[in-house]
Amino acid sequence: MTTSDTLATAQKPTPRFRLPDIPEKHPDDMTTSKHLAQNGNMYNLSQHLGKQETTIVSGERYICRAPGSAMRYPDLLVAFNADTALFEYHNGYIISEQGKPPDFVLEIASRRTGATDTGVKRDYYESLEIAEYWRFDETGEYHGARLAGDILSDGRFRPTKIEALAGDASMGGALRGHSVALGLYLHWEAGQLAFYDPATGAPIASLETERERADRAEARIHRLEALLRAQNPSE
Repeated sequence: MTTSDTLATAQKPTPRFRLPDIPEKHPDDMTTSKHLAQNGNMYNLSQHLGKQETTIVSGERYICRAPGSAMRYPDLLVAFNADTALFEYHNGYIISEQGKPPDFVLEIASRRTGATDTGVKRDYYESLEIAEYWRFDETGEYHGARLAGDILSDGRFRPTKIEALAGDASMGGALRGHSVALGLYLHWEAGQLAFYDPATGAPIASLETERERADRAEARIHRLEALLRAQNPSE
C-alpha cells in the first residue's frame, strides 16, 4: 500500500548537483583579495565587458568538467555566452552543464599556492581546454615571473608574449601581455595588476576614474556658464 507520505516523497524531484563552497582562505592567500577585490579590478572588469546576463566574471568558485570530476577554483574566471543563472544554481562552473569551457582564468600568486599555480593548475586548466590561463605575481617570487599567460593552441598551452614597458626602474618597471579572450592588456605595474584598453591606451574605467570624469565635466559646465554670464551681464 502506498501512503500519501510515500507518494509525496516519490514525486519530489532529484536535487541537481551543486558544487561546495571553497575552503576558508589562509592568511597567506589574501593576495587574491588585494589585487582583485580591494582595488575594484573584478568589478571594473565586469562593467567593462558588459553583457552581464551572459557573461560570468567571478572568482573563488569551483570549476569542473562534469559533476563528480576533479575540481579546482581559480582566483578569476571569465566566461562569455554562458548561463549565469546556471552558474549561480550550481555554485560554480560545470563545463558539461554550460556546454563550453570558460574563456579565461587567472591565478594570483601567494606563498602557499605559487608552485600549484605553475604546475598542477596549469595542467588542469589545459585539460579542460580553457582558452587562456594567466598568472600574476606581485614580486615574481612565487611564480618565477611577475606576469605570464598561456594561450590554448591545438589542445596545448603555449606561452604568450610579455612585453617590458618603460617605467620607473626603482619600482620594477612595467610588463604587459595581450589577452585575446578579453580584448585587453594585462599589466604588471610596480607590483599592481591592471587591465588596459588597447583602444584608449588607458586602464579600463573604474569608479574613481568615472567620478573624476564627471567632476571634470561639471567643472567645464561651470566655466562655460561663468563665461556666458560675463559676456551677457544683463541676462
